[in-house]
This record gives sequence, C-alpha cells and structure tokens, in this order.
Amino acid sequence: MRFCKAAIAGILVAAAPAFADGGITVQLPDVSQLPESEARALIAELANVNVITSNCRGYEISSGEWTLITGTGDKLAARLGLDPSSYDREYYGAAFKLLDDPTACDRIGPTAQPLIQRLIGMGGGTEPLSQPQ
Repeated sequence: MRFCKAAIAGILVAAAPAFADGGITVQLPDVSQLPESEARALIAELANVNVITSNCRGYEISSGEWTLITGTGDKLAARLGLDPSSYDREYYGAAFKLLDDPTACDRIGPTAQPLIQRLIGMGGGTEPLSQPQ
C-alpha cells in the first residue's frame, strides 16, 4: 500500500513541505547542495527505509516521519531529474526486492530512526506544520 503512496508522492516533487496521509505537511531538509553521489546514496537509503518501515512489524514509523522520508526522497528525485516512473523503477524496485531477504527487516529497520534524526539535523521535521510554506 505504501508503494502506491510513494509513487503518487513522486508527482509532488516540487513542494517544499511534504504532504502525508490526512494532508499533514512537514518541513523538509534542504538537499540542494548535496553532491550527486551523496544524493543518490541518500535517495536509495530513503527508499529502503520506507519499504522496510512500511512492511516490517516492529519498525513502524509515524505519519510525520513517513512524510519526512518520502518528501525528502521526492525532492532528491526532482533534483536528480528523475520522473516518478524512473524514481520508482531505479530506487523502489530495488527496495522492494529487500523483502525477499529474511534478514532485511532486522538489518535495515534499526537504521530508520538514525536516518530520521539525520534528516532533522539537515533542517527537516516530523511535526505537522500549521500552514504549508
């Protein structure tokens, strides 16, 4: 189910704040100055964490955290010139293959909170904004 939401979210790549279930928005980090290699590594990590936290029991995240992850991925996709189909194919295709690995949940799930904290440190947030910016 989250895969479909991620694909739809890819359409909203230009928005600075990101929308989640129920229409909440959160502040997204500025990723405009990341070198391309770091941007590609981060977008892959975001896709992996999104798939794992959406599909593995015990690693669930809040709507604000999910919005921060997917919104940041969308911003990176736009920065890298990826249309939604390319974004899904290149990054979510590989992320969903992780679900075939029985160790993936316990290997990647614990990286979700450090990743979220990293995005917050880059200027993002998980609390709903009162008004879109």
